[in-house]
Amino acid sequence: MKYKVKIKFKKKRLIVNLVLGLVWIILGTVSVVTNDKIRWTDYGYLVIGILYVGHYLYDLANQYLTIENGTIRKNGLYGFGKKIDLSEINWIKKFAGDYTLKTEKKELKINTELIDKDSLTELNKILAGLNLPTEKTPFANRVYN
Repeated sequence: MKYKVKIKFKKKRLIVNLVLGLVWIILGTVSVVTNDKIRWTDYGYLVIGILYVGHYLYDLANQYLTIENGTIRKNGLYGFGKKIDLSEINWIKKFAGDYTLKTEKKELKINTELIDKDSLTELNKILAGLNLPTEKTPFANRVYN
């Protein structure tokens, strides 16, 4: 498998982080400019806003999941993204809209509510192609083109 696929977040999630960041930045700026006596909490609003905008930019660049070179990686903001080899997956559980990919030693939980519709279709195709026994996959007897 020599391909790279990014499983994208829903646009709504990305926009919410951006809007929250901008609101906090505006609130912090107004608070710093209008107050005669500046408190440390006024700068806290600015910091929170910058963190939200940073989170938005990170998610926009890296998205939710990356599948490449036979591995699937859940991208994490702090560099602690979980990663497992697709060839080692021996069980896929689906519960309440989440997929749990299991190997002998690791587990990767994927929240499908966060995934863009087209990306979810792509993820389903990839996971359905893993050739797991029918009792160990929710994709048995389904065709994904």
